[in-house]
Amino acid sequence: MKSTTLYLRSETKHLERRSALSPASAKALLDAGFHVNVEHSSRTIYKDEGFAAVGATLVPEGSWPTAPKDHIIVGLKELPEDGTPLHHSHIQFGHCYKEQDGWATLRRCAASLLAWFHQIAHSVTPLGTVPLYPSAPALVADVKSRITSALAQNDDRQPRIIVIGALGRCGNGAVDFCLAAGVPESSILKWDMAETARGGPFPEISAADILINCVYLGATPIPPFVTRDSLSEPGRKLRVVCDVSCDPNSTNNPVPIYTEYSTFLKPTRPVLVGDDSPALTVLSIDHLPTLVAGEASDEFPRLLLPSLKTLDRRDDDGVWKRAEKKYLEVVEKLPA
Repeated sequence: MKSTTLYLRSETKHLERRSALSPASAKALLDAGFHVNVEHSSRTIYKDEGFAAVGATLVPEGSWPTAPKDHIIVGLKELPEDGTPLHHSHIQFGHCYKEQDGWATLRRCAASLLAWFHQIAHSVTPLGTVPLYPSAPALVADVKSRITSALAQNDDRQPRIIVIGALGRCGNGAVDFCLAAGVPESSILKWDMAETARGGPFPEISAADILINCVYLGATPIPPFVTRDSLSEPGRKLRVVCDVSCDPNSTNNPVPIYTEYSTFLKPTRPVLVGDDSPALTVLSIDHLPTLVAGEASDEFPRLLLPSLKTLDRRDDDGVWKRAEKKYLEVVEKLPA
């Protein structure tokens, strides 16, 4: 029986350093009887030598379009819209599936705390490029030191943070990161379905310093947690909105105060509301997990590996049949 070949393409999205496969997961696939080709990449967190050492075949960067049609192309972010014919089966992260790895929340929370610190220290200038960190401990240490610095300029007052969706995986991760960064538990409001059941907008959000929205966007619309009108009321303290759900174009978005993603170069976008309250910014970088690419790239392949091992049975295996069904459902919604 012919072995299935996986073809790991290099990522082309700006500043994307993560990888859908690690050398460890590539070795596990090779041991399971798969062939693994890996495109050269000068950007990925993993070096070519690591893949070569476990027996993967190194191929030129950007060569996947000319690979044999039965090779399965594996990647993370979307392909460039350059007209390249798509003859292969592709496996990649789909925003429509709304799954977040654990590190996604960590980096978004970190960025929101960095944005709050920046507003306290430099209220008239926007936050600059988000730095990249070699590891999660380095990220936590930097954020913790910046919060300590900001407290001296904020009358020693800790930021008041409201996490919505706090009982879910992302929400738990948000709370854990805030605690690790030195924010006391008494300064963190943990909200979930019970607290939002009455329907927004919620004045408690305006009274906080930072909103971290971790709510899964389902098919059923929910009342907005905030609106431009609610945030224009006098007395607002809210300075930073971190939208972990990160889908400004969804009609179900409960934070309908922005319409565009932010970027690494411009991590926050201003929200024009009211005249007598502090500046308000929203943070919604859709590939922020690359901020700590090592941990993200270790976790994602580990979680994906059990499913990848069943690719040679994808016509019958449940997870791949469900993925195909979901893909076709989304395609049906595209304009003709």
